[in-house]
Amino acid sequence: MADPSPVRGPVVEADGISKRFGATVALSDARISVAPGESHALVGRNGAGKSTLVSILTGLQNPDTGTLRYNGEPAPAPGDTDAWRSRVACVYQRSTIIPALTVAENLFLNRHSLDRHSLDRQRAGALRPISWKQLRHRASELLAEYGVDVDPTARAEALTVEQRQFVEIARALSFGARFIILDEPTAKLDARGIEKLFDKLRDLRRQGVAFLFISHHLQEVYELCTTVTVYRDARHIVTAPVADLDQQALVEAMTGESSRGAEPSWSVTGRTLPDGAPPLLDVTGLSLAGHYRDVDLTARPGEVVGLAGAAASGNVQLGETLAGLHRPGAGAVTVAGRPVRTGKVPAALAAGIGFVPEDRHVQGLVPQRSVAENATLTVTDQLGPYGTVLPSRTRAFAQRMIDGLDIKTPGPATPVSALSGGNQQKVVIARALATEPHVLVAIRPTNGVDIKSKESLLGTIRQVADEGRSALIVSDELDDLRVCDRVLAMFQGRVVAEFEPGWSDEQLVAAMEGMSGPTDTKEGNVSHH
Repeated sequence: MADPSPVRGPVVEADGISKRFGATVALSDARISVAPGESHALVGRNGAGKSTLVSILTGLQNPDTGTLRYNGEPAPAPGDTDAWRSRVACVYQRSTIIPALTVAENLFLNRHSLDRHSLDRQRAGALRPISWKQLRHRASELLAEYGVDVDPTARAEALTVEQRQFVEIARALSFGARFIILDEPTAKLDARGIEKLFDKLRDLRRQGVAFLFISHHLQEVYELCTTVTVYRDARHIVTAPVADLDQQALVEAMTGESSRGAEPSWSVTGRTLPDGAPPLLDVTGLSLAGHYRDVDLTARPGEVVGLAGAAASGNVQLGETLAGLHRPGAGAVTVAGRPVRTGKVPAALAAGIGFVPEDRHVQGLVPQRSVAENATLTVTDQLGPYGTVLPSRTRAFAQRMIDGLDIKTPGPATPVSALSGGNQQKVVIARALATEPHVLVAIRPTNGVDIKSKESLLGTIRQVADEGRSALIVSDELDDLRVCDRVLAMFQGRVVAEFEPGWSDEQLVAAMEGMSGPTDTKEGNVSHH
């Protein structure tokens, strides 16, 4: 399809947008404008106002002040779902696709009785019987129109993460929307999935579709977007062509601080480990059918070990096995010289393994409960005599964690759902550390948090090791792995290489992608297994 012809004005324009929730100022005189066919990045720290803006742009919230226009026309009335869908759609970090339904059923959910000449209108009159043949045909046409290579009869649960995103995008376009918000779309994708998603987005841009791309991965902003807008502390800070802002300037706009020449507090440069200390964590011959096999690894006191790997490498399942979530078919785990009963979460806790799960929303937090209750879930036995839990002791215990990890919250009684993503993750880490574990296992610990929170969280993990304990970081994020004293790379269920500090991005990514490299280098000291 040819490039879009010049168009009158922006697909969306928000100006003077303010929004309060009680005493909290979520947005203050904020603005944004996105042109047809533009890939526009919106970046900012957790709590900067990005989520509030998305809720206003999609009609879920009304602004207190300001104007919102689509294609030069005022935004639809609140509650006019069809009108909003025809103007804007959002693909969220957590998929809205229903796994048990087919692709075709997901595409036309609640609008099965289709007029042949319209994809987004029910036939007038009573509900009509569903023509499954016509539904599948319509789905095939729609997927083909946008170049989505997915079987419309396949169950959604069988799709890859990026295929589910493609289906969500196709569904949004079928309502007539030509402006799509992508909220952390790469958070659960490996490198190949990200590449496929970006290729698809570039294709759609050439068809005139505009995107608002929200991501904490700044490199992705440079790869995909032409324009970037920065929010900080609920305000618009800058909008500029991506080419005009280097990464340092972008970070400074996000944080309001100059970090040129600054070394993060968790740099591993020049660190030495005590000689001769036996490992706190010792894993030998560990195997889990379908995920990993015959894995050996150790972590000594004072050491942070990285377990790097793409989505199908088995590294996440290995980390979850250490926390007791899976029972391995073979192998042994010891902590501080004592064998761990595998496959039991309480046994892992009792052995001294603290765990930070991959998805804080699903596995890590009870959102309706307070910061104090979430932070002390693993230590209820310490909060009162004879199995009781004393609120005063819970609050005091939680306050020590809040102070120690600098959790930004009005107080221990605040619902954890009210915190920003970075502070929610600090609560998850606080709970893992509450038991004073010998070994902390953290899976993608900085996923979905801003750059300053990321540095703080990694500093906390580094501090665990500096206190003489061990940490295992399971991640495909290079920034996470830079905090490590050693990094093991996994590919298709096996450890294929080990890296000392000083490794290059290219070396580690090559190992994670199964590409062989030199067995030893002066910088990075790579050994292949």
